Amino acid sequence: MNSWKRMTGTTDSGSAKSDRHLEAPFRLDEETLTLKLHVLPGARKTEMAGRYGESALRLRIAAPASDGRANQACVRFLAKILEVPPSAVTILRGQASRDKFVQIAPVTPRQLQAFLQQWLP
Repeated sequence: MNSWKRMTGTTDSGSAKSDRHLEAPFRLDEETLTLKLHVLPGARKTEMAGRYGESALRLRIAAPASDGRANQACVRFLAKILEVPPSAVTILRGQASRDKFVQIAPVTPRQLQAFLQQWLP
């Protein structure tokens, strides 16, 4: 099984597997960045807060987790730090969960390098 299938939790048949098989908090394919996030809504301020284990990034969001406000704040924050429009950020999985897969496309190598240097310890 390749690392992408482990990261997304899918098998060759497309069925979901447990998230514990994830290896990295991000994946880059062509110009598409996919992040595995653990989101903490209702925080004092919105900020990246390092890694969550080995397979996700921790993101604190000031917005509450009601009426999709935390998801909207997550999208806006990621768009801002990656310097892309909010329409380039999509929550693929986890809209009602703290654990999310988020896709950002397109991402340039410069944007990715700046993100990795600033937010991945």
